[in-house]
Amino acid sequence: MKKIVVAKNEEGQRLSKFLSKYLSQAPQSFIYKMLRKKNITLNGKKADGTEQIKSRDEICLFLSDETIAKFQKKEPFLESKGAPLDMLPKRNPFAALAEKEGRVSKMERNKELLLSASSILYEDADILLLQKPVGLLSQKAEETDVSANEWVISYLLSTGQLSEEELRAFRPSICNRLDRNTSGILIAGKSLLGLQTMAELLKNRTLYKEYETIVLGRVTEKKRVCGYLRKDEKKNLVQILKEPKDKADVRIETEYEPIASSEDFTHLRVHLITGKTHQIRAHLAFLGHPVLGDTKYGKKAVNEEFSRRFSLNHQLLHAGRLSFPDTVEAIPRLSGKTFRAEPPAQFQEILKALSLA
Repeated sequence: MKKIVVAKNEEGQRLSKFLSKYLSQAPQSFIYKMLRKKNITLNGKKADGTEQIKSRDEICLFLSDETIAKFQKKEPFLESKGAPLDMLPKRNPFAALAEKEGRVSKMERNKELLLSASSILYEDADILLLQKPVGLLSQKAEETDVSANEWVISYLLSTGQLSEEELRAFRPSICNRLDRNTSGILIAGKSLLGLQTMAELLKNRTLYKEYETIVLGRVTEKKRVCGYLRKDEKKNLVQILKEPKDKADVRIETEYEPIASSEDFTHLRVHLITGKTHQIRAHLAFLGHPVLGDTKYGKKAVNEEFSRRFSLNHQLLHAGRLSFPDTVEAIPRLSGKTFRAEPPAQFQEILKALSLA
């Protein structure tokens, strides 16, 4: 028999939904059969799965350990090979996670990247703000990838803020996405309240997100521009149009302002009004000001020059500022707060070399 005490992050959902997460590999028919036969009970009573669970409710699974294990998803960092949490040191749990998952060679290739991933800008009971380095995925693209999501989970496990048992039915995660080669602030929800609140703010576009970039050409005035974005899923590219030509073309809006400029380059501050795939890079390129280092939408000859001079192999785009609205009712401590992350050293080096710092 397995007894589960419902945690605060798990309350408010239907019992059937909780069980589908906890026994994620079990068919729904099995779960409902176990409920009917009282092999799964809620607070010592028969349940049908429609009940809303509350914190400290007791769910009992009258199933063998083998059956429970069979129907649970195997998490690489939860597989018991000794003491899993001992392999996740506080200083750098992300790198330790990669090592435990058997990707030592990949970890070695990205050692500097993995170590820099431990930069926490802000943390409270509900959210975590990370400064993502260039090259790190926000979320997995493939099963073998190591992403910021895995870092967050391993960090919370190693610091005792999350238990293995809780992870079966509740998963903290990254709330916003940055391209692999874009650096800057990532938001992670640690609690259900944090995840829900960040999702609402992002959906309502009340979070102010500001980026820094270096673009080709001279920009002299602040502008707010509109266009339409068309995605090519197969090529992972987007096209910007003045007017929509298809129902799938999505309206976009971008605001930008020069910080410093020369005849050939501009250090630009960009505010995303809408937030679509590759929006900043593609929109600025469409306007004649491609991002320096951008291999998808940029100028090849210029990128090759900066690759030779500075070993630059990625777009210079940095999510450097995040501002919360004046009132965040669900998490008042975040009301009106602004967080900043300095651009990476290479970004700053190029700014100085171009006299744009």
